[in-house]
Amino acid sequence: MSRDRYVDFLRAWAIVLVVLGHWLITALRHGPGGELTAPELLASVPRTQWLTLLFQIMPLFFLAGGHAASGSWARTRSAGGTAAGWVGRRAVRLLLPTAVYSGLVLLAVAVCSAVGVDPGTLALVGWAMAMQFWFLPVYLLLSALTPVLHAAHRRWGLAVPVLMGAVALTADALVLTAHAPYVGLLNYVLVWGVAYQLGFCWRDGLLTERRPLVPAAMAASGGLAFAALVALGPFPVSLILVTGQTPSNTDPPSAAMLSWAVAQVGACLLAAPVLRRLLDRERVWRVVRPVGGVSMTLYLWHMLPVLVAAAAFYLTGLAPEPALASAAWWALRGPWLLVLGVVLAAAVSVLRPLEGGLMRRYERTRPDAGPYRPWLLWPGLAAAVTVLTRFATQGFAHDGGFPVLPALGLAVGTALVLLHRRPADRSDEHSEDATGALEEAA
Repeated sequence: MSRDRYVDFLRAWAIVLVVLGHWLITALRHGPGGELTAPELLASVPRTQWLTLLFQIMPLFFLAGGHAASGSWARTRSAGGTAAGWVGRRAVRLLLPTAVYSGLVLLAVAVCSAVGVDPGTLALVGWAMAMQFWFLPVYLLLSALTPVLHAAHRRWGLAVPVLMGAVALTADALVLTAHAPYVGLLNYVLVWGVAYQLGFCWRDGLLTERRPLVPAAMAASGGLAFAALVALGPFPVSLILVTGQTPSNTDPPSAAMLSWAVAQVGACLLAAPVLRRLLDRERVWRVVRPVGGVSMTLYLWHMLPVLVAAAAFYLTGLAPEPALASAAWWALRGPWLLVLGVVLAAAVSVLRPLEGGLMRRYERTRPDAGPYRPWLLWPGLAAAVTVLTRFATQGFAHDGGFPVLPALGLAVGTALVLLHRRPADRSDEHSEDATGALEEAA
């Protein structure tokens, strides 16, 4: 079955907008004592929270991920493959580049801590380098649950995301009324899982071919529900976390976020015919395709250019520092984005071959041919999800020092996942035939 260019475009577009959104709202200040601070634009200038409606399109990434996972798991299942093999393959392609990234960042944290870098500065940098990690444990969990979720989809179809949405609304109501924050943790899987599950429905035609009015109904009802929840309360307009803002639409994902996700999915399906025709043009596809191929690298490393720019322009006092959100500040966003884009492009040109080389090496030495070791895979996934969640919430240097136990936990979890495949026979060790052909991590 040929790849759907529109699905690949959605994943690439979502990552690009996330990167641009993070860069756009990042503000830096050089203090009188030489310290570097990062005032929070969305908290300092509340009107800028409306920008998040443009840049929070991760629901489309989960939608596209569900579409791709549905096809991949269906093919594996029809060929007699196992859940452990399929889940392990996808976990490896998320965890290997994540482990490379985390290992290098943790090494830098260790060196900085050893030479006496200010703990507050180190904690800030450690948080900035882990702010994007919230996505990884959620996606790993949904990938691990895909065989079960897809079985439910085959039996009940659209009823599954509807039920997930209803449970998510109930959980959110308990968070707001009964002050039960731990119940809200379910919504990380339920709300993003609705978009993921709708990807299954999209691929099988349940949202389009058989029900052509569904996309318009989703876009309209989701948009109106979001507007009502924001206008009538108690939810803010911001679709990313704002310090001190309660409730939040993302921590945990709220009813307003669920409404926005439904609206985005509907709008995406409505736009599909036009965008598919555009993507059929080879000139356009030649621009989109390379971005999709490096999306994981872009996502992981996109805050590195901010640190480079901070050291080169802010710590040295070279960067002008107009008032936050003033006309001059917005005018400087153009050069700021350009500098960060150039630095990230240079970083990706170095890092992507490293990640690809490690993946090819792994595929040669541990081919995806089974039998697998589920007793290594599942504990490894559990450890990785736990540690990545910790990094996402606290950063790489929460207390200004090196996180010994989390670093060890990530190393052990990643190693267990990698070891769930058995080594290749010596006679096959140098074969170029990698049984598990590389595909996007998502």
